[in-house]
Formats: sequence, structure tokens, C-alpha cells
Amino acid sequence: MQALYLLALDPIAETLADPNSYGFWTHRAPADAIEQCFIALAKKASPQWVLESDIRACFAELSHDWLLAHVPMDKAMLRTWRKAGDMERNVLHPTEAGTPQGGICSPVLANMALDGLEPRVRTAFPRQVWHGHTQVSPKVHLIRLADDVVITGATKALLEDDVKPLVEVFLRERGLTLSPEKTAITQITDGFDFLGQHLRKYHGNLLIKPSAKSIKTVLRNVRSVIKGNKSAAAGTLICHLSPIIRGWAMYHRHVVSSKTFQSVDHAIFQALWRWAKRRHPNKGVRWVKARYFRTSGDRHWVFSGEVRGPKGQPQAVRLFTAHSLPITRHTKIHSEVNPYAPQCKLYLETRLGRRMAASLKGRRTLLNLWKRQQGRCPHCGEAITPTTGWHNHHQVWRSHGGSDMIDNRVLLHPTCHRQFHHALGSTRMPRPVTRAYGKA
Repeated sequence: MQALYLLALDPIAETLADPNSYGFWTHRAPADAIEQCFIALAKKASPQWVLESDIRACFAELSHDWLLAHVPMDKAMLRTWRKAGDMERNVLHPTEAGTPQGGICSPVLANMALDGLEPRVRTAFPRQVWHGHTQVSPKVHLIRLADDVVITGATKALLEDDVKPLVEVFLRERGLTLSPEKTAITQITDGFDFLGQHLRKYHGNLLIKPSAKSIKTVLRNVRSVIKGNKSAAAGTLICHLSPIIRGWAMYHRHVVSSKTFQSVDHAIFQALWRWAKRRHPNKGVRWVKARYFRTSGDRHWVFSGEVRGPKGQPQAVRLFTAHSLPITRHTKIHSEVNPYAPQCKLYLETRLGRRMAASLKGRRTLLNLWKRQQGRCPHCGEAITPTTGWHNHHQVWRSHGGSDMIDNRVLLHPTCHRQFHHALGSTRMPRPVTRAYGKA
């Protein structure tokens, strides 16, 4: 029921959303929030002070009365949700306030409650104000992702005496408060952490790096996996570790993280070397190195192993290293983009094309297939994106004599591929893009 109501509520929430709110919105990500921080703080004339704000228990303490008065949806249904509670391990936890964390509608409801903070700040602190006979700029900018808020200011006094009280009043209307432990006013030359990144100016240059806390967390996770698999095969350990390292590196690949990646890889290598030597205390280091660490191209000491392939055959695997991932600058989405607005369709399609080309870089055949199909699935006509995924399908099956050439292949959604195999007939070649799809 929440999913059905969300279909109608989401377009309203997207239209009313703050321009620089990046959490739980379509086509927006933490990388956009970090890039907006760079835009606001990187210049020589940029603000030098930052208010780091964290809303305490945002999902748990959100006022039900405020939601009933301001959320444009069926009040009876919303009133039922707030009393439903949630079940965990056969124990019912009543919902006294807020929205259940993990609920389908909870992120949108929380965003709608916090939307309006940026316009209020902009109204109170415009770009230029008169101070006596002099025009000055307060340099107040707001960047928010869910309940994490960063507000910049020209002076510490402005943030402490004017901006922070305004934010507290705004939150108090919604039954929320700032967390005293996580709220601080910091000078940009001292640096601050935001969304797992550390932002700091060095001699006038803003550098964004993975935070020390994020590095410690990923290394702690890696070491716990290694300790929990003392007797596992090397291939099995690689299958556990590679997704952790790849996911962390993919998140931080847009910032200044090359040296950090190398240091993290070195720390992981040391943990794996201790793991390998512990397994064979009576063997020499050369024997241990030859068994677990191979040479791959121009890289030495690559942690390697074997796993069973789809047909039971042995298959070599190598540990993913963070420094093997290239550093790429993220292109921030325009603040005013609304995925439900017709005028934004061409911009979003162009952005999707660049993203798909980057994700398919090095896989020329898949990229050519995707371009030939105008980025759409020929079975259902919907867009093929990294979120939907794709399946490389042979129109005439290889078992029926079909070739592996590009003319015999087509990209389908995974769901469309399953539907096709359960239906009779054959897949048609992609049609040219029509006016209904817009320009490619």
C-alpha cells in the first residue's frame, strides 16, 4: 500500500524538493552533494566557515501532527501508517513518533519534512546585503543529504548567532532538534568530514579525500573477513573481499584518493600476507609467495586463487585492488532538474548516455549494441540503465547454430530476457527512435 501511494507522492515531493537536497532522490547521489561542496568552497572568495549539522533521530522523532497537516496525501491512510508500528523478531514496536526507518515511504516523508529549509535560509540571508553604506555577502549556502546538513558562512559569528538559531526554529516546528555531539562550526582550513569524505583547504586549495573514519571502517571490515576465514581457500576469501574493496573504491573514486587507495591496498596486502604465513608456519616465504601471490601483466604480488566456475571447472580469480580503479571527476547534476518535468527529459537522457558510455568503456561490443538500440530494450521499449541492468542475448541461440557476431546479438533487460525465454517467437531488431522517445 505504501508503494502505491508513493507512486503518486513522489512526483509532488520531487517538484517541491530543495534544489541542493541530494538524498533519496531520483538521479541524485552523495557524489552530487560532494561536488556541490566543492563548488561552494573551492574558490578564493568562497566562505571560510562551515556549520556541520546532524539532525538527531530524524526518522524516529519527526512530528506526526506536522506530517498530517502538510503532506498532500490521504490523511486517513497516513494516520494509519503512523500507528502501525514495525515488527522485528516477532516483537511489535509501536510508532509513537516519526516514520519507521526502512519503510518504503519513510525517506520521501522525511525529505518532505526537511524541504523548505534552503529557501528559508536564502530568504534570511540573500547573496548581497547592505551593512551601513557597504554591500557585503554573507556567503550562506546549504547542502543536504537526508539528515546531514552543511551550511557555509562568511564568519563564525554569522553561523553561530544567526544561521544556527534559524535552523533550530525550523526543525522545532517539525519536532526535530540538532544533535549536539555532531553539530559544530569549523574553519575550512581545519577541515571537516561530510558523507565519508574529508574537505579541507591547503594553502588556498580545496582537497577532498576519503575521511580517516571511512578508511578505518573499510580496513576493519576487511580484517574481520580475513580473520573469519582462516581456513578458507584463497579463491573463497577473494570472493568475500573483492566486493568490499570495489564498493568502497567506487564510492571514493571521484575525489583525491589515489594515494589513499595505494595505502589501503598496502594495508590489505599486509593482512593477507600474515594470513598466508599463518596457514603454513613450516614453509618458507618463497613457497608461500609462489602459492598465493602471482604475476599479472606488469603487476607482481597479486593475491590469486581458484574457484569453481558455472560448469564446475576451476576458474582463476584475483583480488580487486582499489588503486586499479581510475580516478574520474563526477559531473554534478543541475540543481533544478526534476525527472518528472518534460523540459528535463533531454538533459537526463544525455546524462544517462554519458554514464552508460563510461560504464561500458572497454567493452566496445556492448557499447555499440547499446548505441544501435538507442539505449532502449527492444522487447519493452524502456531505457537500459546501470540500475536496470542488461543481458547480452543471442537472437538465434548458439545451440541452434547462431553466430556470436554483433548482428545476432541484442541487449535486453534481465526481466525481459526471462519473459522472452518463456514466450514463443523471436526478438525483433530495435526500431528507430520515434518522437515518443525523444531525440537520442
